[in-house]
Amino acid sequence: MSVPDPLISVCVPSHERPLRLRWLLNALAEQTLDRGQWEVVVCDDSRSAAVARLLATHPLREAGVLRPLRAAPGARDGSAARQRNVAWRAARAPLVLFTDDDCRPPRDWLAAALAAAGRHPGAIVQGATQPDPDEVHLMAAPHARTQAITPPVPWAQTCNVLYPRAVLEAAGGFEEHMAAGEDTELALRARAAGAAYVGAPEVLTHHAVEAGSLRGKLRTVPRWRGLALVVRRHPEVRKHLVARVFWRRSHALLPVAVLGAALAPRTRGRSLLAVLPYVHSARGSYGPGLRGQARALAEVPGRAVVDAAEIAALARGSAEQRTLIL
Repeated sequence: MSVPDPLISVCVPSHERPLRLRWLLNALAEQTLDRGQWEVVVCDDSRSAAVARLLATHPLREAGVLRPLRAAPGARDGSAARQRNVAWRAARAPLVLFTDDDCRPPRDWLAAALAAAGRHPGAIVQGATQPDPDEVHLMAAPHARTQAITPPVPWAQTCNVLYPRAVLEAAGGFEEHMAAGEDTELALRARAAGAAYVGAPEVLTHHAVEAGSLRGKLRTVPRWRGLALVVRRHPEVRKHLVARVFWRRSHALLPVAVLGAALAPRTRGRSLLAVLPYVHSARGSYGPGLRGQARALAEVPGRAVVDAAEIAALARGSAEQRTLIL
């Protein structure tokens, strides 16, 4: 048994996150929107059996609301885009709401999304994303990863964005070969074809906070080379970059800081003043106390390593795509 004529389909790519996915499904099970109006389609490519067991036994499956799909196992570039394409193409509703398996929406998320779509027919609607309040304490970790988005922002992140199915069909879906930025590229392509793009802060979801480590952070860096393809195809996004070239402000300040440090012996230390803007930009915020300030300064070298690695990955992508982004 399944929902015969859903108004909205939630599409989720999943990869080796059985616990996070369970929390997402549990949050969906608590939605205030009548279950006869929505479905959830999960495309999973996990190698372990835990996700498959979850999808087979979750109460939403028994209620006919959850439809699991299987993709070939893999963690290569573009796998999430491939899963999203599989999911939305199998979805039955005229509205497709994308989220990820590390998100957990409040009870009114679906009702708010459906209402926002009704106010903006035919438009791409980006909702708000905030760190999960139950995990916000983990943001004190130096390399914590989460999402904080007040819509609309230029990037149309798929952790919380709604598309009319007709817009997805006209655009052809996500580019599956892209290492990163496939969500932004799809939105820019759809907007160029005439789709409106609006923000709906009331369509809120919560994103997991992962404490992470420097090594783990560096493992994720190479994928960002894919952003160069987005800039090559859609040069209008340069207006959102720092000095039309730098992805992050810290990327613009790091080379200046390195040069200032290198010239310090020749300038009797005066050039070290060039280091201060980067330090101010890169350090964390742990309060005004001496201990907090000392911790913030101690973490700057690790953040500089990440920034340098990101610049290198973007430079590689720039060379591949013959367009500059750092």
